[in-house]
Amino acid sequence: MAIIPRFGIVLLPESLAGFGGLCREVEESGFDWLGVADSQSVFRELYVALTLAALNTSRVRLGPLVTNPLTRHLVVTASAIASVDEVSGGRAVLGIGSGDSAISTVGAPPATVAGLEDSIVTLGRLTSGAPVERDGMQWQVHRSTRRVPVYLAAEGPRTLELAGRVADGVIVGLGLTPDVIRLSLATIERGARAGGRTLGDLDVWWFAKTNVADTRAEAVAPITMALAASANHAFRFTLEGKGVPLDLHEKIRALQREYDAHHHEIAGGGNAGLTASTDALKISHGDVCATYDFEPFRSTNECKKGGWQTMRRADGSEIKNQGDCVSYVNIGK
Repeated sequence: MAIIPRFGIVLLPESLAGFGGLCREVEESGFDWLGVADSQSVFRELYVALTLAALNTSRVRLGPLVTNPLTRHLVVTASAIASVDEVSGGRAVLGIGSGDSAISTVGAPPATVAGLEDSIVTLGRLTSGAPVERDGMQWQVHRSTRRVPVYLAAEGPRTLELAGRVADGVIVGLGLTPDVIRLSLATIERGARAGGRTLGDLDVWWFAKTNVADTRAEAVAPITMALAASANHAFRFTLEGKGVPLDLHEKIRALQREYDAHHHEIAGGGNAGLTASTDALKISHGDVCATYDFEPFRSTNECKKGGWQTMRRADGSEIKNQGDCVSYVNIGK
């Protein structure tokens, strides 16, 4: 069965001037998902940007890619995304993760796996309008009527399993090489089985830092800050179980020691020079839109020919609905 790839895009709004027009362009270009980054010290306010996105589009799904459960109370997040869902006519999707620059710039620790699980379950209930009892209090978003799907951004074995067990979908940020894809899917499937589900019950997306140019060098140069961000974030807690060659471990740690959260994903910012070497590019797990040898796809057809249509589980059975070649393009506008 032929697989039709879906594509999403993440916008990093450094300014809201013209943002609505950019969102219209995203939809007109055929993207299926329009995400907005959440980093209060680096970009413009998430839910203001999402409101502009909702008002300037009519088809594309939209939501945070991704928020975290720490810088806003869960009831505040539920109320905000429910409001975006209303304005957009039911198109909202809530992406959540453990936190990156949003928490680093205020000195907060990342969310724990237990905290993420509680957040996913709680946000699902709150957006449906159901009350949640917590510490003798009742939390509720009274005017929320539709349960907004919750997608977990995950890189490590524990969060990938968690996504498989309790989330509506997962945004895999561990990489795009064949071994990493197989490892990630097997881990998500293990979590799904633990939750009484199958892999087919989840909507699986893959996070790729992407640029298009005539040559590899021209494609990589403008997005080195994004590659550094991936290398910094994906391996924060551990390198174990992530398919990273041993000879790159210390290079990753060195990059992380120099990473400046206040320059997160900023073109030409302080992190742009951290991926100057080939090794540094490789540790970002796919420096452009990754094929099996880290070279960029030039077209959708090449993407489909790159092996996505023959993705299989460890037991050899073909995965029918998890082969999307999904690219999240990080841009500041």
